[in-house]
Amino acid sequence: MQNRTLGRTGRTVSVIGLGTWQLGADWGDVTEADATAVLAASVDAGVTFFDTADVYGDGRSEQIIGSFLAKTDAQITVATKMGRRVDQIPENYVLDNFRAWTDRSRANLGMPTLDLVQLHCPPSAVIDSGEVYDALDTLVAEGAIAHYGVSVETCDQALSAIARPNLATVQIILNAFRLKPLDEVLPAAQAAGVGIIARVPLASGLLTGKYTRETAFAANDHRNYNRDGSHFDVGETFSGVDYEVGLQAATEFSELVATLPVSVTPAQAALAWVAQLPGVSSVIPGARSVTQVEANAAAGALAPLGDAFTAGVRDIYDRLLRAEIHPRW
Repeated sequence: MQNRTLGRTGRTVSVIGLGTWQLGADWGDVTEADATAVLAASVDAGVTFFDTADVYGDGRSEQIIGSFLAKTDAQITVATKMGRRVDQIPENYVLDNFRAWTDRSRANLGMPTLDLVQLHCPPSAVIDSGEVYDALDTLVAEGAIAHYGVSVETCDQALSAIARPNLATVQIILNAFRLKPLDEVLPAAQAAGVGIIARVPLASGLLTGKYTRETAFAANDHRNYNRDGSHFDVGETFSGVDYEVGLQAATEFSELVATLPVSVTPAQAALAWVAQLPGVSSVIPGARSVTQVEANAAAGALAPLGDAFTAGVRDIYDRLLRAEIHPRW
């Protein structure tokens, strides 16, 4: 497993981390025993970075991680997120609420000081507000959090956040089907020393190449109920790509992976490609089984995939997806 510096936190983390949305909710049912097994297998595979949020299962994901951390000596950096449990208006993003939200996460995780707290895809007005960052700086001074970042939905939001002097990280959707952050966001983050946490790296599983038109998702799985973005940002579900178009692109991606000189799965190639982008600190795929954990972690040790592979990724994106994700093209 390769390791990177997590932006301005100065912490060293595994280039393949673990996203834990699925341990709380919205991906079908995951038992606490299975969730704990996923966490343990991640540590065994060299993963040292967990990403969660207070809204995942209304705290269930944080609580499971907290119980696990209490029983292990492993040095794990935990990033959580806050802000999505209230109405998404700027007036809710104030110091008193920040204190209450972080107190709840500290209790859930059993951590006196949170390693990294990220605003959870707030409105642009929040990301642009100097008072918001003053409040976050106060939390650092009070010892409630060690560092803070922002999880964003757009590149403009990312660029606005990166300009803040004490911001440690930006979390953004980044995968072979979502290339826009490569143009400006990654270079700006690198120049500022801000870490990039890449989420939805497998396009909600499309890039595994395992889905078909007949694949059925559980009623409580966002890949079933949020394809139109009616519950939250559509980019979180299949990266905002129409499912039928995504299947075609996934087929071509799998064919591209087959041209590599090493034997890897489409999922491993997708993760490795994002992890190898300049400026990326950690990639956070989810996993619901030990087998998935081990396969994902192996992607963090792969040799560079090469320029020809990147050219193939861009070709698929330009032909099939650019107009789908960015209709103005």
